[in-house]
Amino acid sequence: MSENLPPHHVNPEWPPPPPYAPAHRRSRGPAKLLVAVAIVAAAVGGTTAYGVQELTGGSSTGVTTSSATETDVVPASLKGTVAGVAKSVSPSIVEIKAASSSGSATGSGVVVTEDGEVVTNNHVVAGASQIQVRTHDGTTYDARVVGTDSSKDLALIKLEDASGLKAATLGDSDGVQVGDQVVAIGSPEGLTGTVTSGIVSALDRDVTVSTDESQGQQQWQRGGGWPFEFGGRQFNGDTGGSTTTYKAIQTDASLNPGNSGGALIDMNGNIIGINSAMYAPSGAESSTAGSVGLGFAIPVNTLKADLPDLRAGAGG
Repeated sequence: MSENLPPHHVNPEWPPPPPYAPAHRRSRGPAKLLVAVAIVAAAVGGTTAYGVQELTGGSSTGVTTSSATETDVVPASLKGTVAGVAKSVSPSIVEIKAASSSGSATGSGVVVTEDGEVVTNNHVVAGASQIQVRTHDGTTYDARVVGTDSSKDLALIKLEDASGLKAATLGDSDGVQVGDQVVAIGSPEGLTGTVTSGIVSALDRDVTVSTDESQGQQQWQRGGGWPFEFGGRQFNGDTGGSTTTYKAIQTDASLNPGNSGGALIDMNGNIIGINSAMYAPSGAESSTAGSVGLGFAIPVNTLKADLPDLRAGAGG
């Protein structure tokens, strides 16, 4: 599920893009309704597009998991505050830049092991030939894909020669209730470490995406975004005959392009979801589309169940 993206964010501290990186200009494509929250720059014609992505995870040292009601990651003095969640969890959220023959994408990720396993959306790293990750302290690492699961929009990557990272605590999305306060952390528009907050607006929202990677890439190149279905309607083109549907957590925490793969967090500092998509108003063009308080996240329990396969190098 993707849309025409704003120009790719340029950070002087990042290495220069590969030779095939697209020219950076805004495209004026057709209006879209729902857009993924990754920033994707298509290689054809220098256009850009919002992209939907998938999330995977894995660990050779073990992932920290918990019940959302049993673990308090946030210090007692800051318990129940957005500031406390941000201070405690931000070190576990990274910015991801992935390059492929089709262009480049910018998204977010969640550190799940101290030695550099990171989960993100599949659409952030799908088909990537080069991946670079910037951690909270500004350190940049090369990374490789360990496993992907397009049926759940998840992916697991591994940072090279990483150690001593702060792993996030994976909570229990089954315990999430409508009205719970939440915090989102990611890199919207390339603004690393951006924190927003809101509530859980709804549970079990059906979001359907295409699993045909080549079709999605073609749609990006035409400036139409990654195909998806929501509420019985298709957006960004035909999803094709190969699709997958996942149950998403809906939130009014502000999500924007670049938040894909980042964390949705409860007020105890536990990860309860992986942010994946946002809803834009009808008639909004990619250059002006922004959050209107309708965001979607993949439940963390979906990720936890998928971790063994992702670690084993699952692909597809």
